[in-house]
Amino acid sequence: MKKKPLTEDEKFMKEALKEAMKAYKLGEVPIGCVIVREGIIIGRGYNRRNTDKNTLNHAELSAIRKASKVAGDWRLEDCVIYVTLEPCQMCSGAIVQARFPKCVIGCMNPKAGCAGSILNILNMPEFNHQVEVVKGVLENECSEMLTRFFKELRLRNKLEKELTNDSSESKL
Repeated sequence: MKKKPLTEDEKFMKEALKEAMKAYKLGEVPIGCVIVREGIIIGRGYNRRNTDKNTLNHAELSAIRKASKVAGDWRLEDCVIYVTLEPCQMCSGAIVQARFPKCVIGCMNPKAGCAGSILNILNMPEFNHQVEVVKGVLENECSEMLTRFFKELRLRNKLEKELTNDSSESKL
């Protein structure tokens, strides 16, 4: 059976997933982002909050910094941002501030998402700019990576706790 070709959104979400895998390998929550202008990626980023000990090092902010440098402007009005997980309030604010016309999201974040889950900062009529939101692009792949990461993290934490308990009991 012939595979159907990827849409442009799927193609770039696959690139965002590659970025998320970089975070995964660092033990970071696997979130990735790419920024595209005229079919070319001009910014890439992945979550590095724990690695860099900096709450600002989200995938979106890293990619926005790089894309702004390439574009030579803080306005990214001719770009599309692709992110594997629904942006938080900080990143959603940055997306609005950078004037992105469109944000493509892999999977939603019911605990902290601000593109429709908890708030919808990207489409607040009170702001002078709203962003078109496309949700669910490669949703299963994005969601599965996060689920696997958190499952492994819980298991690792459980094992560490058991080892700590075992070693403290052996000292008695």
